[in-house]
Amino acid sequence: MKKVKIAYIGGGSKAWARVFMTDLALAGDLGGEIALYDIDIPAAQLNKRIGDRINAAPETVSVWEYNVYDSLGDALDGADFVVCSILPGTFGEMAADVHLPEEYGIFQSVGDTVGPGGVLRAMRTVPIYEGFASGIKAHCPGAWVLNLTNPMTACTKTLYDVFPEIKAFGCCHEVFHAQEFLACAAKEMLGVVRPHRSEIKIDACGINHFTWITEADYNGTDMLEILPGFIDRFYETGYCEHIDAAPDDFHNDPFRYGNKVKMDLFRRFGVLAAAGDRHLAEFMDRSWYLKDEACAESWLFHLTTVDHRVRDMKEKTERSRRLADGTEAIEVKHSDEEVVELIKALAGVIPERVSNANTVNVGQMPDLPLGSVVETNCVFSRGSLKPVTAKRLPPAVNALVLRNALNIENMYYGIKERRYDIVFEAFMNQPLCAGLGLADGRELFRRMVRSTEKYLKDYRRLPESF
Repeated sequence: MKKVKIAYIGGGSKAWARVFMTDLALAGDLGGEIALYDIDIPAAQLNKRIGDRINAAPETVSVWEYNVYDSLGDALDGADFVVCSILPGTFGEMAADVHLPEEYGIFQSVGDTVGPGGVLRAMRTVPIYEGFASGIKAHCPGAWVLNLTNPMTACTKTLYDVFPEIKAFGCCHEVFHAQEFLACAAKEMLGVVRPHRSEIKIDACGINHFTWITEADYNGTDMLEILPGFIDRFYETGYCEHIDAAPDDFHNDPFRYGNKVKMDLFRRFGVLAAAGDRHLAEFMDRSWYLKDEACAESWLFHLTTVDHRVRDMKEKTERSRRLADGTEAIEVKHSDEEVVELIKALAGVIPERVSNANTVNVGQMPDLPLGSVVETNCVFSRGSLKPVTAKRLPPAVNALVLRNALNIENMYYGIKERRYDIVFEAFMNQPLCAGLGLADGRELFRRMVRSTEKYLKDYRRLPESF
């Protein structure tokens, strides 16, 4: 068994932490310390108690030492791996991100990656990540850094910009759901037992939450060739890739969707968009899929309100307490996430593994700017991450991706320089802001900035013109 130290920034997580800890408990070839760091120390202490209970579960094969740190530097000291998964700000700030734009006719289904909400979230997050990058450089410069925080592209960009030698990448499970969608197509069109998503071999590229599958193979069958027939059958009703879920479940669960946006985009462009419809819709002109709430519903997805997130977080917090107190049984089983498997591959305890990851563009996507952060397949092996050069996107799709990639780049440098004027231009160039007049745009931007200004104290003064 290989011993490692994993520093977990955001170790007070109410949901993903449990997934991570149970996957670690089943990693028989790894062990060591999990250093939990969070500005909410009681939440991290709760997860330590849950971790200790996981250690005692009969299914556990790898016992980890869970420790809570009140200093980021102490948590990072000597770490072999760093996992970053935080919520930048509170639900109060998120409510402004998501719902203030609605007063101007801009509706967002997620609001954490692009669009007005994505810009404001990035303005809060980038300065925090500058601190993380500096801390990693000082305390564990050789560590592998796995980012799970949104906006993922801007977060990963920050880590590399502050510490160019960092070994960092962004992990996102959205592509996995697209593989599940293709597995459903194999079941319906080929008459086979639904394969595991890992059996669908793909080439994917783009930017986070706007990645595209250009090739897909299942046992020698070109899945993109059989998709038109599958889509013709299920376009109107939708098709949900989640097991035991129906395409109209989005009425009760805003995290569900019927994949009608994904199917529409495939009909138009011939390649498969590889994120959930809630994310995909935000990268296009709002008139396409997000004109209003009724428009979203006609495309078989809902807007995720912050009120729903508040209720969801309350339920997860209450469950964390039950798990920590022992009033709810701990269930230790493998998840569908790949974070622990990627850690194992980098640690050299399993063979090399191919998975999608967000990394700096060194040529794996030649049509996007070098130095920007892109999402492609990567090969993970002992001490090594190598991006795979992706098949080029069709020109029309590349134009959509390029616009959003350049927007993120411009927004990032505006945030880096703490320049509201530069950030505002990226704000106005968001596809969801299409049709927003300059006067209304300035007013909305000013209101959104003021709603989160306690996180923006080192920005230059907001110009009077705003």
